[in-house]
Amino acid sequence: MADLKCSVENCTYNEEHLCSKGDILVGGKRADCCDETCCESFSQKREGRDSFKNSTCHPTKTISIDCEATKCTYNSDYKCTAGHVDIKGCGACDCQGTACATFEER
Repeated sequence: MADLKCSVENCTYNEEHLCSKGDILVGGKRADCCDETCCESFSQKREGRDSFKNSTCHPTKTISIDCEATKCTYNSDYKCTAGHVDIKGCGACDCQGTACATFEER
């Protein structure tokens, strides 16, 4: 489990820079840098639709992260081993507008 900080404020799961999804998937099978990764779990907030939160989903600081970025030093058998992960993507409209800022090429 990693300490996650998410700056993708328009994601349905983002609550005060924490994720309420429970787990995420970082994509980027061929990524050589952080900008070639993405948060596959991103879901854009929609006006009205996301005004009511599911009471069983609570934002948490630590989260399980599956990772497809096999060239990342923190990827161990498709699991993220970083102690702290930053997901970025100010103004993202889809997952391609997000990135794992913690990515570090082996």
